[in-house]
Amino acid sequence: MCGTYLASMEGKRLRQRALRAGVAASALLPATAAWAQIAEPLAKITTPFGGSLGAFEIIQFAMFLGAMGAALLSAGWLIRDRGKIAEENDTLRAKFADLSHTAQRSEALLNLKDQRIVVWDGTDRKPEVVGALPATSGAPQDRAGFLAFGLWLRADSVTAFERAVAALRERTQSFDLIVETVNGTPLEVQGRTSGSYAITRFVSLEGVQAERAFLKTENRQLSEALATLRSLLDALDLTVWTRDAQGRLNWVNKAYARAVDAADAAEVVAQGHELFGTQARQRIERERATQARFHDRLSTVIGGDRHMFEVTDVAGSTGSAGVAADISEIEQVREELQRTVRSHAETLDQLNTAVAIFDPDMKLQFFNQAFSKLWALDTAFLDTHPSNALLFDRLRSEGKLPEQPEWRRWKDSMLAAYRAVDPQEHWWHLPDGRTLRIVANPHPKGGVTWVFENLTEKFDLESRYNTLIRVQGETLDHLTEGVAVFGSDGRIRLSNPAFATLWSLPANLTVEGTHISAIRAACEAVSDPALWENFVATVTGFADQREGEAGQTELAARTILSYALVPLPKGQTMMTFVDVTDTVRVERALKDKNEALELADQIKNDFVQHVSYELRSPLTNIIGFTELLQTPSFGALNERQREYLDHIGTSSSVLLTIVNDILDLATVDAGIMVLEIDEVSIVDTVAAAAERIGDRLREHNLFLDIDLAPGIGSFRGDANRVRQVLFNLLSNAANYAPEGSTIVLSGRREEAEIVFSVRDDGPGMPKDVLDTVFKRFQPRNNGGRRRGAGLGLSIVKSFVELHGGSVEIDTAAGRGTTVVCRFPVEARIFRAAAE
Repeated sequence: MCGTYLASMEGKRLRQRALRAGVAASALLPATAAWAQIAEPLAKITTPFGGSLGAFEIIQFAMFLGAMGAALLSAGWLIRDRGKIAEENDTLRAKFADLSHTAQRSEALLNLKDQRIVVWDGTDRKPEVVGALPATSGAPQDRAGFLAFGLWLRADSVTAFERAVAALRERTQSFDLIVETVNGTPLEVQGRTSGSYAITRFVSLEGVQAERAFLKTENRQLSEALATLRSLLDALDLTVWTRDAQGRLNWVNKAYARAVDAADAAEVVAQGHELFGTQARQRIERERATQARFHDRLSTVIGGDRHMFEVTDVAGSTGSAGVAADISEIEQVREELQRTVRSHAETLDQLNTAVAIFDPDMKLQFFNQAFSKLWALDTAFLDTHPSNALLFDRLRSEGKLPEQPEWRRWKDSMLAAYRAVDPQEHWWHLPDGRTLRIVANPHPKGGVTWVFENLTEKFDLESRYNTLIRVQGETLDHLTEGVAVFGSDGRIRLSNPAFATLWSLPANLTVEGTHISAIRAACEAVSDPALWENFVATVTGFADQREGEAGQTELAARTILSYALVPLPKGQTMMTFVDVTDTVRVERALKDKNEALELADQIKNDFVQHVSYELRSPLTNIIGFTELLQTPSFGALNERQREYLDHIGTSSSVLLTIVNDILDLATVDAGIMVLEIDEVSIVDTVAAAAERIGDRLREHNLFLDIDLAPGIGSFRGDANRVRQVLFNLLSNAANYAPEGSTIVLSGRREEAEIVFSVRDDGPGMPKDVLDTVFKRFQPRNNGGRRRGAGLGLSIVKSFVELHGGSVEIDTAAGRGTTVVCRFPVEARIFRAAAE
C-alpha cells in the first residue's frame, strides 16, 4: 500500500513539471511576435558579405533564440524539482517502513490469541480472514472452508449467526453471541462496525468462560424447548397447568383458559381461576404429598354441564404440573357400548335358538338361556368359562352328543371352525331323538359363535303339513267370506258355502268343474251385468301381466258386497266376496258427520277471525290510554298506581300479541295470507329479532350467541314474517333455557336454502309432547317459565311453509331442544300452509 502511494505522488509531480514547461513556452510566444515587428525594419540591412537579410530569416532566428531560452529555463526547473522529489521520496520510504513494522506487529498481536477475525468492506468482494482458531475447535484453517459456516457450525448456531451478521451489515447492529461447532466446542462471536467495515471476531473459550458459554447455550436450548413444549400444549385439547412451590398457578394452556371461561392464560394466572373444586384440589395435594403423583378421575362443571376428567398431577422440587383429559364422551361411548352389549345379551336370551360365543382361546364368553336349557348344563359351570374342548367332553360323558366311532377325529373336525374362514354347518342327531342344525361362525379376529337350532319341531310340523291341508278345506267351508277359485279354463276348482249363500246360488251350481259363464248367468239377475262381464274377462283372459282388482257392488236386495279378484299361480284366479252392508252404512254416517265437523270448524275460524278483529281495536285503545296515563303531563302517580298501570300495559301487550297471532293463523287458514316478497338482509333481520328479545333475556340472565356464516348475504322472502319466526323461536327458547345458559342462534347457507337454527339447553321435549308441538291452543309447561297460548310454534310452521320451507325439531328429554327452519333462497308463496 505504501509503494502505491509513493508512485502516485511521483506521477503527480511529473505532471506539474510538464505544466510549468508549457507555461514557459507559452510565455515566449509574445516575445516572438515582438521580434517579428522588429524584424520588419531590419529586413533592409545588408550583410557584410554583400547580401541582405529578409524578414523571414530574421523571424526564424528570433524563434530559435526563444526556443533555446525556454529549453534552458525548463531544464533549470526540472533539475530543481528533481531534487525536491528525491527528498520527499526518502521521507515517504521511511514512513512506509514504519507502517509496515506497525502492521506486522498488529498482525502478530492478532495471531497471539486463539481468535479469528472476518472483515467485510461494504462491497461485494470476499471478506478478509485474519487469525486462527485451535484445531480442537473443529473450525477449518483454510479461508474458504472457514467462510462455509454451515459445514462446521451447528444448524441453530448457523441460523443465529447469519441473522446477526445480516443485521450488522445492513443496520450496523452490534451483537455478542455464543455459537457451537459440530463437535460441541463453544465459540464467542462479537460483531462490530468501523466506518464502512463490518468486523466479526471468533474467540475460543476456555475454563470458566467455556462453562459459562455451555450454560448459556443450554439455557437457550432449554428456553426454546420449553417454548416449543408450551406451544404444543397450547395446541392440544388437554387442559395442562403448572404450579409453583406454594401451589399457585404460574402457567396454563389455552384449553385450560377455555375451560374456566377466561379470556387468556394470563387472566387465569393473575386471578387464580381453578378448574376443579376445593375438595378435589385438597385430595390431589394429599395424595401427591404421600406418593408424589396423583392419577384418578375427577368431575367438574364446564359451561353448565358436568364433565369427567382423567387427571394426572406430578410434584417436583420447585412445584407441580398436571394434565387433565376430558373423557366425558369416552365414558358416554363406553356406557353406550355396555348398554348395547347388555341389550344384545338380553335379546339373545329371549331367543329360542341356543347361542354360545367362544373367544380366540376357545374359552366360553357368552351363552344364552336357551343354550343352558338345550344341554341341561349348570349355570355355575358355564360361568367358569370352560373351553370348547372341555364342553364337548362333558356333553359326551353325559351321553348328550351323538355316538362317534372316532371321537378325537370328530372333535378335531368340530374345533377346526377356529381355523376356518367361512361358516360351517353340521347336523347332529342326538340320542334323545332331537335333531340339531349347528352353525359355527368364525370371528374375523378369532373365536367362534356356535348356533344350535333345534329343528325337531320343524320336522314334526312338516309331517303334519298334509293334515293341515285337509283342515284347510274345512276352515274354508266355515268362513263367512265367500271364496271361489277358478282355473285357467274358467272352471271352478274350489268354493265354499258362503259364496253360494251370498249370491243365492243352488248347491249343484258351485261344484268343481262348473264354468264361470253358468255362474254369470245366475248372478246377472241380482247385480250389475257389466260387473260379471268384467269377472269373466279377468278369469278367462290371456293377459301377460295379470293384476288384482277390488271394489264394491250393491245387489238388488240392497246388500253391499266388497269383492276382490286375486291372480294365483298357473293362471288361476280367486274371487272373494264379503258382506259389508253394515260397514258401508256406518262409513256413510261417519262421512256425513265429518262434513258437519268441517263446517263447524269453518264457522269456528270465521268466529275467531271476527272476534279477533273486534278485540284488537279496544286493546289498542287500552294500551294507548295506559301509556298516556303514565306520562307526567297527566299528573303524578303513586307507587301502587304505577305498578297497576305497568301490569295493565304488560297484560294488554301480551293479549294483543295473542290476538295478532290468532289473526295471522286465521288469515293463513282462510288462504288470504299474502307474503311481501323482497330481499331479506339476514344480518339485519337477526339483529332486529335479537333486540326484541333482549329484555326477556336480561330478565332471566340468559345469553344469546349469534353464529352467522361469513358472507351469508340475503334471500327472497317476507322480512316481517321471517323476523316474527325468529322472535317466536327465541321466545320459546328463552322460556325453557335454564338461567345463566346460552341460547345459540345460527344461520348458514346450504345449496338453495337458508337454514336458521335456535338451540337451548332446556329440559327438552318428551316424545308425547313432540307429537303435538305444532298444534294450536295446546300450551305446554314442561319446565317453562310461563304458560302461553300455544301459538308460537304453530305460527313458525305456518310462516315457514308459506315461504316453501320446512321446520324440524331435534330434541329429547334431558338434552335441550334445537329448532331448524329452512327457507328457500327464492321464496315461493304457498297460500295453504300446513296446520
